[in-house]
Parts: sequence; C-alpha cells; structure tokens
Amino acid sequence: MELARLIEAAVQVRQRAYAPYSRFFVGAALELRGQTDIFVGCNVENASYGLTICAERMAIGAAAVKYDLLEYPPHRIVVAASPVAAPCGACRQVLAEFGLELEVFVVDPSDPNGRQSYKISDLLPNSFQLIDRKRV
Repeated sequence: MELARLIEAAVQVRQRAYAPYSRFFVGAALELRGQTDIFVGCNVENASYGLTICAERMAIGAAAVKYDLLEYPPHRIVVAASPVAAPCGACRQVLAEFGLELEVFVVDPSDPNGRQSYKISDLLPNSFQLIDRKRV
C-alpha cells in the first residue's frame, strides 16, 4: 500500500478526535501485513484521564475486530499530531506485542511530507515480551 494513503487517513481521522482537556488531537492509520484495508483511530479523552483512549490503540482494536492479528500482524502505522509526537509508552508496548519490526511514521498534519520514521524496537528498546506470538 502507498504510504501517502495511510498518511491521508491519519490526518483525516484526527479531525474526529475528542480532546477537550489537552487540546492535543491525534489520528492514527494502521496497515496489516498481507491486507489492503486501512484501520483508523483517534484519541478520545475522558475527565478521568486514565480512561483516555489513544489513537494508536483504537486503530489496533479496529483491526482486531476484522482480522486475526496473529495471522495478519500490524505492518505500518502512521500517527498524525501537531506538534509531531511519537506514540506514548502504553501505545509503544501495545504495538510491540505484534512485532518489534513494525514501522511507525509520525507526521505533522500541516506538513505531511516532513515525517519521521522508526521501528517499534527503536521506540521501545528491551520491550516486555511474554509470548512467542503463537496461539495458545
């Protein structure tokens, strides 16, 4: 899939974010290995901050509804935020669950060509790993 499609999807879904407390609007677009669908998510804040849902985890959940993530693991994710920001620690650990080679692209919607890219292993060295990704 073309990276530009993922960037556009992340930028577009960011407009649906619910961020009345932080005013930090985030959109995410996810691609699974071996699939052409795009799964999106946006942050949804809550007055009880711990209940806030991040865009990246929402996109993972949307993908899990349709596909077995062990069979079709996340391949690439684009995170759109202004200012540009990499995923939070919780999102990094959730993404690492599906493989340390997952590509993460972060973009500022005002400059989608000025992106940065990482492997999840770069963002979360020595991540906590419990299973060998085989169904138990």
